Amino acid sequence: MTQIDVKIDALVPAWLYVPDIAEMLDIDVTRVRQLIKEGQLIAVRRGPNNSLQIPAAFLQEDQIVKGLVGTLTLLRDDGFTDEEMLEWLFTPDESLPGTPAQALGENRGTEVKRRAQALAL
Repeated sequence: MTQIDVKIDALVPAWLYVPDIAEMLDIDVTRVRQLIKEGQLIAVRRGPNNSLQIPAAFLQEDQIVKGLVGTLTLLRDDGFTDEEMLEWLFTPDESLPGTPAQALGENRGTEVKRRAQALAL
């Protein structure tokens, strides 16, 4: 788990605590921590209590946003750190338009994955 950088913290519009995510997904907190460990979610330590939090944009209703896990895998394979992945996902991209995280939430994962694959070239 990464300690969040101020610049990246400012890019992410909203955060959720691990127990909130467990409730949303109807799973145990330990399962959420396992998803983080497996690389299916990115969590960082932030806030006054240095608590573990995940970007709210990674969840839609009661599930992980479609295409997120594959995108994280591609970025990780490209050598990105968790912090670099968050920066890329939440930095506006005029060619999308919007941020890659917004595009994933709008079910435009194919476009996002193409851009993530291009980063490796």
